[in-house]
Amino acid sequence: MTELSAAHDAAVTDRARLAGSAYNSDRHLAARQSLYQWQTPRYDLPGLVAEQLSGVHGRVVDVGCGNGKFIQRLRQDRPDLALLGLDIAPGILAGVPGPVAVAEATRLPLVTEGVDAALALHMLYHVPDIPRTVRELSRVVARDGLVIASTNSDRDKAALDDLWQRAAGDVLGTGRGPARISLSARFSLEKAPAFLGEEFGRVETIELPGTITVHDPEPVIAYMASYRAWADQHDVPFDATIERARTILVDHIARHRAFEVTCLGGILVCRR
Repeated sequence: MTELSAAHDAAVTDRARLAGSAYNSDRHLAARQSLYQWQTPRYDLPGLVAEQLSGVHGRVVDVGCGNGKFIQRLRQDRPDLALLGLDIAPGILAGVPGPVAVAEATRLPLVTEGVDAALALHMLYHVPDIPRTVRELSRVVARDGLVIASTNSDRDKAALDDLWQRAAGDVLGTGRGPARISLSARFSLEKAPAFLGEEFGRVETIELPGTITVHDPEPVIAYMASYRAWADQHDVPFDATIERARTILVDHIARHRAFEVTCLGGILVCRR
Protein backbone atom coordinates (compact mmCIF):
# COMPACT_ATOMS: atom_id res chain seq x y z
CA MET A 1 0.00 0.00 0.00
CA THR A 2 1.42 3.39 -0.95
CA GLU A 3 1.61 6.26 1.50
CA LEU A 4 -1.06 8.10 -0.47
CA SER A 5 -3.51 5.20 -0.43
CA ALA A 6 -2.87 4.61 3.28
CA ALA A 7 -3.55 8.27 4.02
CA HIS A 8 -6.66 8.15 1.83
CA ASP A 9 -8.01 5.07 3.60
CA ALA A 10 -7.31 6.59 7.01
CA ALA A 11 -9.14 9.80 6.09
CA VAL A 12 -12.16 8.05 4.58
CA THR A 13 -12.58 5.74 7.58
CA ASP A 14 -11.64 8.10 10.44
CA ARG A 15 -14.50 7.77 12.93
CA ALA A 16 -13.99 11.18 14.56
CA ARG A 17 -13.96 12.89 11.17
CA LEU A 18 -17.05 11.03 9.99
CA ALA A 19 -19.13 11.53 13.13
CA GLY A 20 -17.86 14.99 14.05
CA SER A 21 -17.60 16.70 10.67
CA ALA A 22 -18.66 14.84 7.54
CA TYR A 23 -21.94 13.55 8.97
CA ASN A 24 -22.50 15.64 12.09
CA SER A 25 -25.68 16.79 10.34
CA ASP A 26 -27.23 15.89 7.00
CA ARG A 27 -26.06 19.11 5.30
CA HIS A 28 -23.19 17.63 3.31
CA LEU A 29 -24.89 14.33 2.51
CA ALA A 30 -28.02 16.18 1.36
CA ALA A 31 -25.89 18.31 -1.00
CA ARG A 32 -24.52 15.16 -2.62
CA GLN A 33 -27.94 13.54 -2.80
CA SER A 34 -29.55 16.63 -4.34
CA LEU A 35 -27.25 16.65 -7.38
CA TYR A 36 -29.04 13.57 -8.73
CA GLN A 37 -32.26 15.48 -9.36
CA TRP A 38 -30.59 16.67 -12.58
CA GLN A 39 -29.70 13.13 -13.68
CA THR A 40 -31.18 11.41 -16.73
CA PRO A 41 -32.53 8.83 -16.40
CA ARG A 42 -33.82 9.52 -12.90
CA TYR A 43 -33.57 6.54 -10.59
CA ASP A 44 -35.82 6.16 -7.60
CA LEU A 45 -33.14 4.48 -5.49
CA PRO A 46 -35.30 4.10 -2.35
CA GLY A 47 -38.02 2.66 -4.59
CA LEU A 48 -35.58 0.21 -6.16
CA VAL A 49 -34.49 -0.95 -2.72
CA ALA A 50 -38.12 -1.31 -1.63
CA GLU A 51 -38.76 -3.40 -4.75
CA GLN A 52 -35.87 -5.73 -3.90
CA LEU A 53 -37.37 -6.15 -0.43
CA SER A 54 -40.77 -7.15 -1.80
CA GLY A 55 -40.31 -10.76 -0.68
CA VAL A 56 -38.95 -9.83 2.74
CA HIS A 57 -41.18 -9.80 5.81
CA GLY A 58 -40.18 -9.06 9.36
CA ARG A 59 -37.13 -7.09 10.45
CA VAL A 60 -34.85 -4.90 8.33
CA VAL A 61 -31.79 -3.01 9.58
CA ASP A 62 -30.33 -0.06 7.67
CA VAL A 63 -26.64 -0.02 8.61
CA GLY A 64 -25.14 3.43 8.08
CA CYS A 65 -28.61 4.86 7.51
CA GLY A 66 -27.40 8.47 7.29
CA ASN A 67 -30.26 10.94 7.07
CA GLY A 68 -32.81 8.16 6.73
CA LYS A 69 -33.92 8.56 3.12
CA PHE A 70 -34.40 4.81 2.74
CA ILE A 71 -36.03 4.33 6.14
CA GLN A 72 -38.52 7.11 5.42
CA ARG A 73 -39.47 5.52 2.11
CA LEU A 74 -39.79 2.03 3.59
CA ARG A 75 -41.96 3.34 6.42
CA GLN A 76 -44.25 4.74 3.72
CA ASP A 77 -44.22 1.79 1.31
CA ARG A 78 -43.75 -1.10 3.73
CA PRO A 79 -45.40 -0.29 7.07
CA ASP A 80 -45.41 -4.03 7.80
CA LEU A 81 -41.61 -4.09 8.22
CA ALA A 82 -39.91 -3.59 11.57
CA LEU A 83 -37.17 -1.10 10.70
CA LEU A 84 -34.04 -0.15 12.63
CA GLY A 85 -31.57 2.54 11.60
CA LEU A 86 -27.94 2.42 12.73
CA ASP A 87 -25.18 4.97 12.18
CA ILE A 88 -21.94 6.04 13.85
CA ALA A 89 -22.88 9.75 13.71
CA PRO A 90 -25.41 10.84 16.34
CA GLY A 91 -25.94 14.20 14.64
CA ILE A 92 -27.21 12.79 11.36
CA LEU A 93 -29.71 10.56 13.17
CA ALA A 94 -31.55 13.54 14.66
CA GLY A 95 -34.17 13.69 11.93
CA VAL A 96 -34.48 9.97 11.21
CA PRO A 97 -37.76 8.35 12.28
CA GLY A 98 -37.00 5.84 15.05
CA PRO A 99 -36.04 3.45 16.27
CA VAL A 100 -32.42 4.38 15.60
CA ALA A 101 -29.16 3.78 17.45
CA VAL A 102 -25.51 4.76 17.28
CA ALA A 103 -23.51 1.67 16.38
CA GLU A 104 -20.37 0.47 14.59
CA ALA A 105 -20.89 -1.62 11.47
CA THR A 106 -18.00 -3.87 12.47
CA ARG A 107 -19.79 -4.76 15.75
CA LEU A 108 -23.51 -4.73 15.09
CA PRO A 109 -25.65 -4.82 18.25
CA LEU A 110 -27.85 -7.56 16.82
CA VAL A 111 -28.23 -11.25 17.52
CA THR A 112 -27.11 -13.79 14.96
CA GLU A 113 -29.73 -14.25 12.21
CA GLY A 114 -31.80 -11.60 13.98
CA VAL A 115 -32.98 -9.68 10.89
CA ASP A 116 -34.51 -10.71 7.59
CA ALA A 117 -32.61 -8.15 5.51
CA ALA A 118 -29.80 -5.66 5.98
CA LEU A 119 -29.09 -2.51 3.98
CA ALA A 120 -25.55 -1.15 3.57
CA LEU A 121 -26.11 1.73 1.17
CA HIS A 122 -23.20 3.93 0.12
CA MET A 123 -21.40 3.27 3.40
CA LEU A 124 -19.13 0.22 3.20
CA TYR A 125 -16.27 2.38 1.88
CA HIS A 126 -16.33 4.20 5.24
CA VAL A 127 -15.75 1.14 7.44
CA PRO A 128 -12.16 0.46 8.51
CA ASP A 129 -12.42 -3.30 7.91
CA ILE A 130 -14.64 -4.13 4.94
CA PRO A 131 -14.33 -7.96 5.12
CA ARG A 132 -15.18 -7.93 8.83
CA THR A 133 -18.22 -5.75 8.20
CA VAL A 134 -19.42 -8.04 5.41
CA ARG A 135 -19.08 -10.94 7.85
CA GLU A 136 -21.16 -9.01 10.38
CA LEU A 137 -23.87 -8.37 7.79
CA SER A 138 -23.87 -12.06 6.96
CA ARG A 139 -24.01 -12.99 10.66
CA VAL A 140 -27.07 -10.91 11.53
CA VAL A 141 -29.17 -11.81 8.46
CA ALA A 142 -31.34 -14.93 8.48
CA ARG A 143 -30.23 -17.82 6.25
CA ASP A 144 -32.92 -17.05 3.67
CA GLY A 145 -32.53 -13.28 3.99
CA LEU A 146 -30.66 -10.80 1.86
CA VAL A 147 -28.21 -7.94 2.04
CA ILE A 148 -28.48 -4.94 -0.26
CA ALA A 149 -25.40 -2.76 -0.71
CA SER A 150 -24.79 0.22 -2.99
CA THR A 151 -21.81 2.22 -4.18
CA ASN A 152 -20.36 4.06 -7.16
CA SER A 153 -18.11 2.93 -9.99
CA ASP A 154 -14.44 3.84 -10.27
CA ARG A 155 -15.55 5.71 -13.41
CA ASP A 156 -18.29 7.69 -11.67
CA LYS A 157 -18.31 11.50 -12.09
CA ALA A 158 -14.96 11.74 -13.88
CA ALA A 159 -15.93 15.25 -15.04
CA LEU A 160 -15.92 16.43 -11.41
CA ASP A 161 -12.48 14.89 -10.87
CA ASP A 162 -11.24 16.77 -13.92
CA LEU A 163 -12.88 20.01 -12.78
CA TRP A 164 -11.26 19.74 -9.35
CA GLN A 165 -7.80 19.07 -10.80
CA ARG A 166 -8.13 21.99 -13.23
CA ALA A 167 -9.27 24.35 -10.47
CA ALA A 168 -6.62 23.16 -8.01
CA GLY A 169 -3.93 23.46 -10.67
CA ASP A 170 -4.97 27.02 -11.42
CA VAL A 171 -4.85 27.93 -7.73
CA LEU A 172 -1.46 26.30 -7.25
CA GLY A 173 -0.09 27.46 -10.61
CA THR A 174 0.86 23.89 -11.54
CA GLY A 175 -1.29 23.17 -14.59
CA ARG A 176 -3.19 20.29 -12.99
CA GLY A 177 -3.55 19.89 -9.28
CA PRO A 178 -3.84 16.73 -7.16
CA ALA A 179 -6.90 14.52 -7.47
CA ARG A 180 -9.82 15.09 -5.15
CA ILE A 181 -10.49 12.44 -2.55
CA SER A 182 -12.68 9.53 -3.69
CA LEU A 183 -14.99 8.20 -0.98
CA SER A 184 -16.10 5.10 -2.86
CA ALA A 185 -12.67 3.96 -4.13
CA ARG A 186 -12.17 1.34 -1.38
CA PHE A 187 -15.52 -0.32 -2.12
CA SER A 188 -16.31 0.64 -5.70
CA LEU A 189 -18.83 -1.09 -7.96
CA GLU A 190 -15.92 -2.97 -9.51
CA LYS A 191 -14.42 -4.11 -6.17
CA ALA A 192 -17.66 -4.80 -4.29
CA PRO A 193 -18.58 -8.23 -5.74
CA ALA A 194 -15.29 -9.75 -4.54
CA PHE A 195 -15.80 -8.44 -1.00
CA LEU A 196 -19.42 -9.57 -0.87
CA GLY A 197 -18.73 -12.88 -2.59
CA GLU A 198 -16.65 -13.98 0.39
CA GLU A 199 -19.88 -14.43 2.39
CA PHE A 200 -22.65 -14.64 -0.19
CA GLY A 201 -23.00 -17.23 -2.93
CA ARG A 202 -25.13 -14.99 -5.14
CA VAL A 203 -24.27 -11.33 -5.71
CA GLU A 204 -26.33 -9.55 -8.37
CA THR A 205 -25.08 -6.16 -9.54
CA ILE A 206 -27.65 -3.72 -10.90
CA GLU A 207 -25.86 -0.86 -12.66
CA LEU A 208 -27.49 2.57 -12.74
CA PRO A 209 -25.78 4.68 -15.42
CA GLY A 210 -26.84 8.24 -16.15
CA THR A 211 -25.85 11.78 -17.04
CA ILE A 212 -26.26 14.80 -14.81
CA THR A 213 -26.87 17.98 -16.82
CA VAL A 214 -26.84 21.34 -15.04
CA HIS A 215 -27.38 24.84 -16.41
CA ASP A 216 -26.32 26.53 -13.18
CA PRO A 217 -23.00 25.91 -11.43
CA GLU A 218 -24.38 25.93 -7.89
CA PRO A 219 -25.56 22.28 -7.58
CA VAL A 220 -22.11 21.10 -8.69
CA ILE A 221 -20.35 23.56 -6.39
CA ALA A 222 -22.50 22.45 -3.44
CA TYR A 223 -21.60 18.83 -4.23
CA MET A 224 -17.87 19.57 -4.35
CA ALA A 225 -18.02 21.75 -1.22
CA SER A 226 -19.68 18.88 0.67
CA TYR A 227 -16.25 17.23 0.84
CA ARG A 228 -15.04 19.93 3.24
CA ALA A 229 -14.44 17.35 5.99
CA TRP A 230 -11.53 16.07 3.88
CA ALA A 231 -10.17 19.50 2.89
CA ASP A 232 -6.88 18.79 4.64
CA GLN A 233 -6.02 15.77 2.49
CA HIS A 234 -4.04 17.71 -0.10
CA ASP A 235 -1.97 20.87 -0.02
CA VAL A 236 -4.69 22.74 -1.87
CA PRO A 237 -6.53 25.78 -0.48
CA PHE A 238 -10.02 24.30 -0.35
CA ASP A 239 -12.13 27.46 -0.56
CA ALA A 240 -9.97 28.99 -3.27
CA THR A 241 -10.21 25.78 -5.32
CA ILE A 242 -13.99 25.72 -4.94
CA GLU A 243 -14.23 29.34 -6.08
CA ARG A 244 -11.96 28.68 -9.05
CA ALA A 245 -14.14 25.70 -9.97
CA ARG A 246 -17.19 27.98 -9.90
CA THR A 247 -15.49 30.39 -12.31
CA ILE A 248 -14.57 27.55 -14.67
CA LEU A 249 -18.16 26.26 -14.55
CA VAL A 250 -19.67 29.67 -15.22
CA ASP A 251 -17.45 30.03 -18.29
CA HIS A 252 -18.18 26.46 -19.48
CA ILE A 253 -21.94 26.90 -19.15
CA ALA A 254 -21.81 30.27 -20.93
CA ARG A 255 -20.05 28.64 -23.88
CA HIS A 256 -21.81 25.26 -23.96
CA ARG A 257 -25.14 26.10 -22.26
CA ALA A 258 -24.72 23.17 -19.88
CA PHE A 259 -22.23 21.12 -17.89
CA GLU A 260 -22.53 17.34 -18.07
CA VAL A 261 -21.35 14.73 -15.60
CA THR A 262 -21.46 11.03 -16.50
CA CYS A 263 -22.44 8.89 -13.52
CA LEU A 264 -22.32 5.19 -12.77
CA GLY A 265 -23.56 3.76 -9.50
CA GLY A 266 -25.35 0.59 -8.63
CA ILE A 267 -26.87 -1.70 -6.06
CA LEU A 268 -25.74 -5.20 -5.16
CA VAL A 269 -28.26 -7.76 -3.99
CA CYS A 270 -26.64 -10.54 -1.97
CA ARG A 271 -28.05 -13.95 -1.03
CA ARG A 272 -26.46 -17.09 0.32
